[in-house]
Amino acid sequence: MTRLVASLGMYDHPAQQGANDRIWSAIVRILRTRGVEGVPDVLDRARHVHDIWRDPNLLFGQACGYPLVADESLALLVIALPVYDAPGSGHGHATHASVLVARANDGRRSLGDYRDTRPAINDPQSNTGMNLFRATLAPIAETRSFFATAVQTGSHRASVVAVVAGDADIAAIDTVSYAALIRHEPDLTAPLKIVARSPASPTLPFVTSATTSIETIAALRLALQQIMTDPHLAEDRAMLGLAAVLTANADALAPIRALEQTAIRFGYPDLL
Repeated sequence: MTRLVASLGMYDHPAQQGANDRIWSAIVRILRTRGVEGVPDVLDRARHVHDIWRDPNLLFGQACGYPLVADESLALLVIALPVYDAPGSGHGHATHASVLVARANDGRRSLGDYRDTRPAINDPQSNTGMNLFRATLAPIAETRSFFATAVQTGSHRASVVAVVAGDADIAAIDTVSYAALIRHEPDLTAPLKIVARSPASPTLPFVTSATTSIETIAALRLALQQIMTDPHLAEDRAMLGLAAVLTANADALAPIRALEQTAIRFGYPDLL
């Protein structure tokens, strides 16, 4: 029997890991009741999420939307979109955005003041850290180059650290991640200000391998609906800011591609 893989690594701050573990345990019980074989007992935290997305044995994970529309080699199926209860998120819709943050005492007042400065980018293929950043800047960029140099950090939290430390001047942080940092590490976010907010975008989809059977996908969607109504998981959902889960497919990610195309039409195809 093939041992499958599961991950909830996109929103897995150390303070949230217990909640993710309990939610996964509940999903495991439901899947096994539905006859799904090879369901892993625990979430995979040993590998980077990029590697997990490419594992053909991925049963359940959460992925960034931009790679799903931009990288044809990524063989994943969208099964649902989460709805988050976080400032700047969709208020009942499966959307969120990015906040563009900078040091509160840097003396700059508007987004245009950050021309020729150093942005921190978590990943060049990140929707919230790059694509929404680009979409926010495109209307004011005027040229193909807005920034001077960039710092690539590897995560939203690391981008915040880089800005606070003065290693970068501005970063785009998704609203769900930023809400978690404000809640769990207020001293980290205290020196920052919000300079601008990006356009809205679909939330990070729940995904499975493209080889997953129709029957297993149905069981996953059922499990997601059941964990959202389980009273024993109410505190865990609140810890994650998880308000609802909506069944979806790849078509739901079309706005991500549209934001990319809009930036291109403005003559700003690349963030740098």
